Amino acid sequence: MNHNDPTPFLRIEGVHKFYGADHILRGIDLSVRRGEVVCILGRSGSGKSTLLRTVNALEPITAGRVILDGSLIGYIEKGGCLYHLPAEELARQRARIGMVFQHFNLFPHMTVLENITMAPQLVLKQTRKAAEAQAMELLEKVGLADKAYAYPASLSGGQQQRVAIARALAMRPELILFDEPTSALDPELVGEVLGVMRQLASEGMTMLIVTHELRFARDVSHKVVLMHEGRVAESGPTSKVMSAPRTPAAKTFFSTLT
Repeated sequence: MNHNDPTPFLRIEGVHKFYGADHILRGIDLSVRRGEVVCILGRSGSGKSTLLRTVNALEPITAGRVILDGSLIGYIEKGGCLYHLPAEELARQRARIGMVFQHFNLFPHMTVLENITMAPQLVLKQTRKAAEAQAMELLEKVGLADKAYAYPASLSGGQQQRVAIARALAMRPELILFDEPTSALDPELVGEVLGVMRQLASEGMTMLIVTHELRFARDVSHKVVLMHEGRVAESGPTSKVMSAPRTPAAKTFFSTLT
């Protein structure tokens, strides 16, 4: 990990997103260095999840660009115009970017092991044996080695989310996106998921996290980004932004939550 490297690994440049007449993202600029943990904070409806989904082209953008390690995500540029990447190339790009969703999105008809091994076999062309060996290592990492042959319905929400993290890690991503990974969990299960995320941060995983967990953001992230009405209201080193916010939107947000 070298989050002192000034070169951005991920660059979000002038990103706008419209849904019909609704202007959801209003010119977002954001950079993330390799090995950096960045938490995106803000009230519901501020555009946080939409922004996250533009990073791996789950949401097409209206204007701007997203660049990962020098490569334009989701598009190819020709003659100054952007064109959507073919599906196969987009899948290759997405393999570099893991994503953990709010509602787990595990396949209910597959065992935990099958959920984790499917994409490495299909996308990375791993053998079943190699994919299963890797999956068992990851299940050990997230504390669920004994659940390999269980089905998602038999697991708690916290266990399902830890499986979802293992599934994302199975693709050996260079960046992992977390979209409010604990907001669907009962309070007593939140800690087990945050514990896995803390471990990933300590190992140098580059992470972009939409979260309402302010203590986690304060303890683990290198940088926080506060979004307000589709814009970045304030961003910077976590300790500075959370302890001495400068903008009115940031001051209001942190004063009502501390």
